[in-house]
Amino acid sequence: MINVNQLRNGKAFSEDGDPFLVLKYEFTKMGRGTGNIKVKVRNLESGAVVTKTYTTGNKVQDIQLTKTTMQFLYSDGENSLFMDPVTFEQIEISNKLIGDQKSYLVEGMEVSLLFWEEKALSIELPTKMTFEIAETDPGEKGNSATKVLKPATLVSGLVVNVPLFVNKGDKVVVDTRSGVYQARG
Repeated sequence: MINVNQLRNGKAFSEDGDPFLVLKYEFTKMGRGTGNIKVKVRNLESGAVVTKTYTTGNKVQDIQLTKTTMQFLYSDGENSLFMDPVTFEQIEISNKLIGDQKSYLVEGMEVSLLFWEEKALSIELPTKMTFEIAETDPGEKGNSATKVLKPATLVSGLVVNVPLFVNKGDKVVVDTRSGVYQARG
């Protein structure tokens, strides 16, 4: 058991038999009394994102997730298939569990799969990834004084807003936590 004060972003714990992954941690203390800990968590079995509130001193069950690097093969309508590049073992994960991260997957890329008790629960992407732009309007020169953005479709199918000077075929860096353009790649 661990104290809820030890929960941080990316930490995994179990409550009532369900595994959770902390997405956002927030501590508040108003005046006298105990502090409140509010965590935004993803249920790793159902994929649901919920907010839980604890008081200082509460305890939750600590769990250890193991990470294995695997290669993304393809996604059908309901599941995504991953392969271990060493053993060639293939594992299917429900797209419902992957959630919004599915839009960052490109065939052949390597990602970390999170396992708990021999069961694949989720994937972990790098915080920033580089993608090629598959489709966007032509770039415009001389309009860099203002931060005007245009939509661009990446090779993964994700649509992000990019500056006007970015063209089809350019590589861009995208923050996978927010889906926001960061820089040219």
